[in-house]
Formats: sequence, C-alpha cells, structure tokens
Amino acid sequence: MSEKQKDQDLSRRDFMSIATAGSAALGAGLILGQPQTAFAAPAASKSAGHAAIPPGWANAFQPAATAPLYPPRQAPKMGEKIHEFDIELGISIHEIVPGIKIHAFTYNGTYPGPEIRVPEGDWVLVNFTNRTSEFHTIHWHGIILANEMDGVPNGTQWGVGPNQTFKYLFRAQPAGTHFYHCHNMTNLHVQAGMFGSLIIEPKEDLVQRVFPYKREYTLLLSEVDTVMVEKQMEEMLRMMTTMEKMNESPKLMKEMNGRMMGWFMNKKAFLDAVKAGYIPPYVAANTGRNAIPNFNFFLINGKAYPMTEELFIRSGENIRVRLIGAGAMPHYMHLHGHDFWHVCQDGSPLQSPVRLNTIPIFPGTTSDIIIQGTNPGMWHFHDHSDLASTNNGLFPGGMMTMVMYEDAAEHGVKVPEIVQVNS
Repeated sequence: MSEKQKDQDLSRRDFMSIATAGSAALGAGLILGQPQTAFAAPAASKSAGHAAIPPGWANAFQPAATAPLYPPRQAPKMGEKIHEFDIELGISIHEIVPGIKIHAFTYNGTYPGPEIRVPEGDWVLVNFTNRTSEFHTIHWHGIILANEMDGVPNGTQWGVGPNQTFKYLFRAQPAGTHFYHCHNMTNLHVQAGMFGSLIIEPKEDLVQRVFPYKREYTLLLSEVDTVMVEKQMEEMLRMMTTMEKMNESPKLMKEMNGRMMGWFMNKKAFLDAVKAGYIPPYVAANTGRNAIPNFNFFLINGKAYPMTEELFIRSGENIRVRLIGAGAMPHYMHLHGHDFWHVCQDGSPLQSPVRLNTIPIFPGTTSDIIIQGTNPGMWHFHDHSDLASTNNGLFPGGMMTMVMYEDAAEHGVKVPEIVQVNS
C-alpha cells in the first residue's frame, strides 16, 4: 500500500464489545543478488518449457467450501473484537488531473473512499452518516454477511436519508481483496466517487508464505463521464431541494415526478400505480431518452495519468498489487518488461498461480498479482485498451502508471523522467 493510501486509511478504534452492539445493528523465499538470478524457475518448468506452480504453493481449491466460516446472522459475543469506523458522506470538488475538476460524493472527503483493513474473523462496525440531500447506502461487495447489512436500498434496507446514520455490522469474511460502494443510483454515484477498498487479512497468508513481500499497492480502477456527472449532480441537487420543501408543505407534493422518486412497497403496488396513470422514469414519452455514459477519463485510485501514483520496487523484491474493478468497464492491465503471477481472484487464492503479462479486470472483480523485481528500469503498467489510455480522447493519459525500480541506477539503467500529455 502506498504512503498516500496509508494516510487516507480510516482511523480505527479497536475495542472489546458486548453482544448488545451486534443485536442492535442486526434488528517462495527471496534470493537476493543479481536480478536475473533472483528468482530461479523450478527445474520442471525449465524442462517443460512453461511456468510450473511456484514451489510451496498449496492447493487451496475446495469446490464445496463456499459456506461462510462464521454464521452470518450471529451477533458478537462478549470479548470479541470489533473494529469501528466512521464514514461520513459529503460533496466535494475532486481534481482528476490539473484543469479537470468534478463535483463528487466523497467518503470522509476522499475519492475513492478510505481503505478499510481488518483481520479475518473480526467484527466490523461502520457508522455511516449521510450529509447530502440524496439517499445512499453502502454495499460490502464480496462479503458474506447478514441480509440486513448488505446495503441494497429498498431491497435490504431503506436508503439512508439526509443527516441520518446507519450502523453496518458484519464479520470480516471471506479473506482477501474486496471493496465497498454505494448501491443506489450506481451509474452516477460510483462515477462520482462512492467506492473504496476493503481488505480482509487472512489468518494464514499463502501468498506471503510463497512470495514474501513487505510492500503492497491497491489500485481501484474506474472511469468517469465528466459531462454526465456534472449534469446529473446539478439535476439531483435541484430535485432534492424540491423534495425537502415537500416535507415542509404537503401541497407541494404535486411537484413530484418519476425522475424524482419511484419507490413502491412491492411489485403489485408498482403495477397498480402504472394502471392509475403513473409514468415510470424510463418511459421516453415522459423524460426523453436518458444519456448513456460516454467515459472520457479513466482512473487509478481517482486519478488519471500523469497524476497516478507510481509503484516502487527494488531488484530481488516481491510486491503485491491488488487490482479492483470498481467501475463499469473491463480493463486489461499490462506490465512492460516482466511477467507476473496472478495469485488470487475475488479474494481467494487460485488453485495454481498463473504467469501472465496482461490481466483482465472485469467490473466487480478483484485480482491480486505478484510482481518480482527481475528487470531494473522504469516500466509502464497500463490498461492495454487504447481508449483507456487517454484523457478526454488525447493520448497519453488515463489508466496508466509506472513500476519504478528504486535501485535502477545501481544496475546501469538511466532513464529520464518525462511527463507527456499529448502525442
């Protein structure tokens, strides 16, 4: 994890909790030396002409083991540890690259939100406070938890309204790389910044045992249509102002329309409303055709090149990189000058690591890779989609960063630092 990410981490209060809190909320070792010999391939792989399973990697594949380790509906017991986090949602100005700023929904003022990191099996209590005029929730993507804590508005809970606080309580499972995001109006809210990483540290880290590492990086991949975000944020704020006035005067209820609100108790109530004359917002005769996102900026941790953070490494070192598909598009992350090991998918260790130089990251998925310091230099790490390597249509930009060797000069590599913003 980079120093900046560490600075953005939520402050965490570890404490011994009583059960009432739960019931209320629920209502390969390194050989240092020359880089070309630092990671000797197994003899089998040399003779077979392909990469074998790294020595020491245990077969972690258990086809029948999708059941949770801990009962999701169980409340905390006396003495069990709870990690408490405060997340406050507000509206901020976020700069993607110099000269490009958008209005954003931010968790604790950051885009993306701060990282949550807890040990496997411990309890997580998140006090989510909404300081905006829109309704929001937090969905804990990839987490096995009680149904009421899943964070789906009008599915598992009512949306969290202005100045309301909702307490999410769940046990940290399964282990691995996950993330969180708003599950209301996700087409806008995720573009506007409502997502963050959620790392659950396993009791026994197979990746650490086989590929000892001290540094890791988490890269949240997303995209944004800056025109759409600005337009819809303005429209949303205007509608919510009208709705606030409705609460003060029932006479203003006539102002309500399908774009402003569309909540029904069940499917029958919805169908009855349509028969009575209600026009759903997706009907073009009522609202016209809604815009489809035309993404023009592609982001790593909320920034586009050249403002993305570099990944630092030294010869003979392993670094772990957690890749999270937080947005709406697939991305194809390619590393120059190296192969890497794909070791985990959606948090779980693979049956056998896969040797790659390009890995697809689809929306909603996470992939962990190990990069080994075998080739000193300054190497591009980027989405190989040509579109995602642009800023507003201009190359270079977007989802691009660098893997930079801190000891490159010691190995005779001299590369000037060049920032290019137009080809």
